[in-house]
Amino acid sequence: MMSTEKTLILNHLQITQKIDRIAYQILEDNYQESEIVIVGIASNGYLFAEKIVEKLKSISTTPVEFNLVKLTLDKDQPLKHNIEMDKPTEVLNNKVVILVDDVLNSGKTIIYGVKFILDYPIKRMSTAVLVDRNNKKYPIGIHYNGLALSTTLKSNISMEFSKNGEIAAYLS
Repeated sequence: MMSTEKTLILNHLQITQKIDRIAYQILEDNYQESEIVIVGIASNGYLFAEKIVEKLKSISTTPVEFNLVKLTLDKDQPLKHNIEMDKPTEVLNNKVVILVDDVLNSGKTIIYGVKFILDYPIKRMSTAVLVDRNNKKYPIGIHYNGLALSTTLKSNISMEFSKNGEIAAYLS
């Protein structure tokens, strides 16, 4: 029988602070860009990407366009189902792209997202996650992470987004 007990690892305030730091880092690394494409992996990665874009818009002091895109893929079998974006792929052309997910487990979801995006003529790509579990099976590097946390392979980290906008991360 599996335990249903969960432990809070990041509360809403802590996640907000992580989002702030990631947004500032993205701006610092891309200060000369006129447009940055933020690609969030559905569903929680996209919700996390929305929060990053909100912060980017509020802190940017230069005229930068932040283009938010949703990338949908089957996280269990990414090769068996189409990977799709909710905007035309031309939005990626010659742009800086930040690929965002909520939790990095094995790295499979991020690596297939990277593989999909690299089929287009982008300028540069970075990756961002809220929690990096340090259990990668794939050689993926994370440029922006909120928290690096070593867990057992059996552990699960989940993000919970409430209707009132609160976010929390739990370990179970």
